[in-house]
Amino acid sequence: MPIAVDIDVMLARRKMSVGELADRVGITPANLAVLKNGRAKAVRFATLAALCEVLECQPGDLLRWEAEDAAAAG
Repeated sequence: MPIAVDIDVMLARRKMSVGELADRVGITPANLAVLKNGRAKAVRFATLAALCEVLECQPGDLLRWEAEDAAAAG
């Protein structure tokens, strides 16, 4: 998927666990894991805003676009 999720990076920078982040954001650790591992098909803006608030970051710190490999697309 061309959208990469960098929640791990921000968790490491903030020295925060997945469980703590999930609790503070108000989502289950399982749902956070789906998002963190790039398996989510969508993310609600309210969830993204809560993640940014708790992690004190911008959406671009959590999500980035990567071009798909031309060989994989063909």
